[in-house]
Amino acid sequence: MKPYLRPALLGLGLLLGGLAFWFGGPVLLRRVGFFKVRRVELVGVSAARPADLIAAMKVPARANIFDDLAPYQARVYAVPGIRSAEVHRRLPGTLVVVVTEAPAVALAPRNGRLTMVGRNGKFLPFDPTVSAPDLPLVDEPDARVARVLGRLQEVDPELFSRVVTATQVRGDVVVDVGGRRLWLRPDVTAEVIRAVMAAETVLEQQGRAWKELDGRFAGQVVVRGRGRSG
Repeated sequence: MKPYLRPALLGLGLLLGGLAFWFGGPVLLRRVGFFKVRRVELVGVSAARPADLIAAMKVPARANIFDDLAPYQARVYAVPGIRSAEVHRRLPGTLVVVVTEAPAVALAPRNGRLTMVGRNGKFLPFDPTVSAPDLPLVDEPDARVARVLGRLQEVDPELFSRVVTATQVRGDVVVDVGGRRLWLRPDVTAEVIRAVMAAETVLEQQGRAWKELDGRFAGQVVVRGRGRSG
């Protein structure tokens, strides 16, 4: 064999060996007890019950981390209230499950107890006692109210944390922030929310009391109940 052919053949051999391991390696590793699934780690879980997600995965007693992970991922994703799910391997024997839960925006009474409400205005299958969320109260699930609360949650988390209750009034949404009210349209934009909060800041700087800030009108924020504080 000519000397200059040896590096090429060696490289070809390594390439073929790598391909063989890539396609056949997982099959062989599934038979190695060292890679048996010993632990399931959940990431992103706050409202769902961890035990429910693990039970939904249906991991067999002799499962190996090199088994096909797609079925586990599909089963977690099928759990109500889960918006996305990914399952990864961590050597030597851990499955890492990363989930995104449907965000809750309010609590509403249901069958004598408070239940989480999502941004779509529907009840979520989460038990609020698990995560003890500090959320606004609503009389009943309402898509318009939930949409406004969801926008507040996205645009101004600090403002959202101040919301005590929210309700629909003649098609608009009234938000109570510690005894004062914000009037908003169901399709409220980020710009309007920022304008309303800017108006509140100016009133506070001027020492002016107010009862309502109305952001339903284009290009302006109407202030009601104005007067000097105290």
